[in-house]
Amino acid sequence: MSKQSYIQPPGKKRRLKKAIFFAVVSFLLIIGGLAAGGYFFIKSALEPVDKKDRTPVQVNIPIGSSLSVIAETLEKKGIVKNAEVFKYYVKYKNEDNLQAGEYSFTPSMTMDELISSLKTGKVIGQGEVRLAIPEGYQLTQIAALIGKETGRPANDVLKVMNDHTFIKEMMQKYPELLTEEVFAKNIKYPLEGYLYPATYHYGDKKKPVKEIVEDMLEKTDSVLVQYRTSMAAKKMTSHKLLTLSSLIEEEATEKADRRKISSVFYNRLAADMPLQTDPTVLYALGKHKSRVLYEDLKVESPYNTYKVKGLTPGPIGNSGVSSMEAALNPEETDFLFFLASPAGDVYYAKTLKEHNELKKKYITSYYEKQK
Repeated sequence: MSKQSYIQPPGKKRRLKKAIFFAVVSFLLIIGGLAAGGYFFIKSALEPVDKKDRTPVQVNIPIGSSLSVIAETLEKKGIVKNAEVFKYYVKYKNEDNLQAGEYSFTPSMTMDELISSLKTGKVIGQGEVRLAIPEGYQLTQIAALIGKETGRPANDVLKVMNDHTFIKEMMQKYPELLTEEVFAKNIKYPLEGYLYPATYHYGDKKKPVKEIVEDMLEKTDSVLVQYRTSMAAKKMTSHKLLTLSSLIEEEATEKADRRKISSVFYNRLAADMPLQTDPTVLYALGKHKSRVLYEDLKVESPYNTYKVKGLTPGPIGNSGVSSMEAALNPEETDFLFFLASPAGDVYYAKTLKEHNELKKKYITSYYEKQK
């Protein structure tokens, strides 16, 4: 039997060509639609939020804020439509040196007006109030500092910080940062450790305490965003991270390797040993002392890590990025003990015997000489 080629009927060829034509046209329309949609989205995002709204909105940009944090802050305050678009516009314009401060913006401002203001540092009252919150500060110290700089009684500031209604409002705004853990049993102050150590500028001494506290919470939330993946891998909540990093912060000296201190805490937790860290005793006592005495170790408190195993119920102070990173990435060691000498040097040991020898050499001998 001879082979014959199959010839498609003319009608079928036309239908096939038509199907291909419509498929190509549909694809081009989709691509065109996406491109047009993207163009109009970006065009809209570059425009003022509301050209007619000149209502002043106070925006605080803490020192050290990254471009991403600034953009997110402006979006949250309703000053720009989209943080990502603002961020890339700033990069496209090759603008830098955006300055910290307390600004007065309006939803009617253009991107260029916002950038110009942020570059020149035109802040309200040229930063009449400057709150420099050091790393390691406790809530009571922060309250006292805010009170001093704004002319308010420290107890009034502390009362606002501990107000459960206000804290629950903040929980709704920052759900990944603040959870019911802050109200857990034995927590001394719900917001302890959650107020980020940075310098905040305000042009008005009458700035509401709630807004000042929210600025600090917002800063902490923006910092923790970059660690969410690492936290999830370690099954570590914000509360646990801030608790552990606060212990590292309080123990660290300028000469200390925070990652090594972190490794000691991890090793002791794994060995089911109490952490036995002196700052927790002082926090339990509610005192600031240069030296913890043996009688201090007897204080009955869930924060006393000489008596209670595991982490403290919550943070014992605020902590900076270096301590947070150390809490997430401890160095791999076999150390179970460490001590800081009066000179600030930190010594590590694997055994109690070795630790006691170091203690005798660097601590006991020092105080004996002082007598």
